[in-house]
Amino acid sequence: MKQLALRITVALSLITTQPLWSQASEIPSAAPTQAAGQTPEQRGRHLLDEMLLALGGDEWLNRNNIQERGHAARFFRGAPTGIVIDFTSVRQFPTANRFDADRIGFITDKSIIFPGKKIDIVQIWTAGKGYEVTYKGKAELPKDQVDDFYRRRDHSIESIYRVWLKAPDVMVIAEGTGMVERRLSDKVTILSANNDAVTIDMDSTTHLPLRRTFEWRNETFKDHDEDAEEYADYHTIQGFPTALTITRYHNGDMASQTFLLKVEYNVDLSPDTFNPEVLLKKKQ
Repeated sequence: MKQLALRITVALSLITTQPLWSQASEIPSAAPTQAAGQTPEQRGRHLLDEMLLALGGDEWLNRNNIQERGHAARFFRGAPTGIVIDFTSVRQFPTANRFDADRIGFITDKSIIFPGKKIDIVQIWTAGKGYEVTYKGKAELPKDQVDDFYRRRDHSIESIYRVWLKAPDVMVIAEGTGMVERRLSDKVTILSANNDAVTIDMDSTTHLPLRRTFEWRNETFKDHDEDAEEYADYHTIQGFPTALTITRYHNGDMASQTFLLKVEYNVDLSPDTFNPEVLLKKKQ
């Protein structure tokens, strides 16, 4: 009787598990797949073409400038510091007749007696340097701050199209799919000839960028640091999809979060906008 019961148990187990094996074999693999006939390089370049088209194509790539107003919250190891900075900024994009430059003005209260806001400190970034300008004069910003600013600019989405993809021996690799803040993304890595790399996660449906990531060698600690930016809350402004929330991470910890309140493209700028020799006017 015991042997009969054992045979029945084994038989039942084979009957119940066989359909499960069949069902499991029909589940699609989670491993990244390539479109028919496409190599990872071709797939990666195709995805970058789709992202550029989603951002606005050649019109987006040939913007003169972008002007923003918003506020930024600072974090330390992922925890809020309580510091919130109001700012206005202008970025000028480079062309054959126009240089790459940024101007950031920090907005503060005038005083208890005189209500309102004023900009009494400006940072100007041009020609590989950074300056702090007030009504008293200008001063060069610390080297580590300058290095960080230009490192992030060199790995920006604009830089991918303007510089990286035009460089010789650059590789573009489609790395399958991932998740960014519960959104399915297509992941593409661009690798330069000197082994520098930047990775983009783009929304699998809209093809808009969700996250930009790169690493660099920390000369002090002889290891690698990671810088990442996530883009959310897209609104179409002057025909261009624009992320109004930008969250920056350093080695996985939230470092800052920027909320844009107003964005304009292709504004008329004063010839002295990016001239660090022009001091601010003293405001009462």
